[in-house]
Amino acid sequence: MSALSELDEIRAAAAGNRLAQSALVARHTPKVYALARRLVRDEALAEDITQEAFLRMWKVLEGWEPRAKLSTWLYRVTLNLCRDLGRKRRETTVDELPEQIDGNLRPDELAEQKERLTVLQDAIEALPPRQCEALTLCGIEEHTNIEAAEILEISVEALESLLARARRKLRANLLDKHGAVV
Repeated sequence: MSALSELDEIRAAAAGNRLAQSALVARHTPKVYALARRLVRDEALAEDITQEAFLRMWKVLEGWEPRAKLSTWLYRVTLNLCRDLGRKRRETTVDELPEQIDGNLRPDELAEQKERLTVLQDAIEALPPRQCEALTLCGIEEHTNIEAAEILEISVEALESLLARARRKLRANLLDKHGAVV
């Protein structure tokens, strides 16, 4: 499928080409699932959200007009599904931050590092939902500002403002509660 453009692959998948369908699912599932898992902090719910996002994709695939990349559309759908769930649960959270644990750490150092990650995770979860989403997309999921702005359906300037406010609030919360930034 690598020789096909994304639009050709989408058209082939919409026409029932199993190879094209499999390629789309294989390429997009890991990132869609990772975003859902970080936002809902539950593997089973993240799997359900991922499935729902792909079901919605299959419904629109036949008439797909490439105003945006398919991946951007999928992330937006995933984000909206997570928001809907958050409204139902009355909470919006992120999954565990990626752990970069050095295998050479002593047990007490390892425990301290895990505690710092937990503190940071809790502080990110305490941010307002839009700030949490922006920080998750850019800081954890490693999307560019342009990609994150498209996913959140805001301007790049608005995203940068959200990120700046999120970082300030995060720093202030960590200083208030722990006397130092983790």
